[in-house]
Amino acid sequence: MAGVEGRVALITGAGRGIGKVTAQLLAQRGAHVMVTARSESELAALGLDYVVADLGSRDGCEDAVTRTENHLGPIEILVCNHGIGSAHERVIWEQDPLLWHETININLNGPFYLARLVLGGMVDRGYGRVVFTSSTAANVAEKASGAYNSSKSGLLGLMRSVAQDGGPYNVTSNAVLPGWVRTEMAERSAAAEAEQRGVTADEIWSERARMYPPGRVVTPQEVAEVIAFLASEESSGVSGEAISVALGGTL
Repeated sequence: MAGVEGRVALITGAGRGIGKVTAQLLAQRGAHVMVTARSESELAALGLDYVVADLGSRDGCEDAVTRTENHLGPIEILVCNHGIGSAHERVIWEQDPLLWHETININLNGPFYLARLVLGGMVDRGYGRVVFTSSTAANVAEKASGAYNSSKSGLLGLMRSVAQDGGPYNVTSNAVLPGWVRTEMAERSAAAEAEQRGVTADEIWSERARMYPPGRVVTPQEVAEVIAFLASEESSGVSGEAISVALGGTL
């Protein structure tokens, strides 16, 4: 199996959580991995090539792509995993427009800029794998999370557009939709919900675990394994798909 061996991969939001585990997994399987996020200390601890960038801006995305290709070569795998959560959101009529725009910039505009920057080269070379980390919230909206829900739904439209445009050139595009995963971002949302309801964060996580038939939440490794498959040569028959990684649950 060729997998990802020898392929150049850019993985965003790789300083922690799903992105970190995905980067480690692809590197172990022989990919030449560049990781990017806003925290240099977290990236440096991975021991992989890294570039610090603000992926909510066009300039930051251009810098990440340019530095990756100058250092490692043309990008063949793009994993758009970075994002901002919904811990500080409010119901729509109380929503801060600035927070709305920040969330859309990071969660949706950034992936568009990155896809736009790398797809031309993938098309010219006749090969590419693009994977977006969306959320089950793209299908079943969370309360008081309008910006997050909208951005993650928008990612599915972007993913399908990339699949259509890149499909004739052996470029696939897919999305993973994780359920609850105990990452730092999800911990912040649990803490915010716990404070609002007057319970503990552990109680929130127990409730989340009960949403799924196995009685637990998804692990970052489980999501990373699906991303790694979609990033591999063996996934050539899968494109335009939104794949839930949610233990049989819907949230």
